[in-house]
Amino acid sequence: MTTAAIANLVLGIFLGLMILLFIFRIVLTWFPQIDLKRFPYNLIAVPTDPLLVPMRKLVPPIGGVDITPIIWVGIFSLLREILLGQQGLLMMLMH
Repeated sequence: MTTAAIANLVLGIFLGLMILLFIFRIVLTWFPQIDLKRFPYNLIAVPTDPLLVPMRKLVPPIGGVDITPIIWVGIFSLLREILLGQQGLLMMLMH
């Protein structure tokens, strides 16, 4: 297995997992009574909070709705496409 193939696999898993976690985080915003410090919700909150907190300082809630998880889904989706898509940078290195 080449270095590019390993990087492709690791990045694919990482970016896919982060997208999934942020989608779960979006769903959890629909239930404000949920305590994100309790198990199993902390499994979603712990990896996403370090990215959400600084983003919330840049992008305030719009109409009382926090859109920062949606922004992060877009960022990670874009990164995944640029790096791992059919014409992505790592795919070009592998061929």
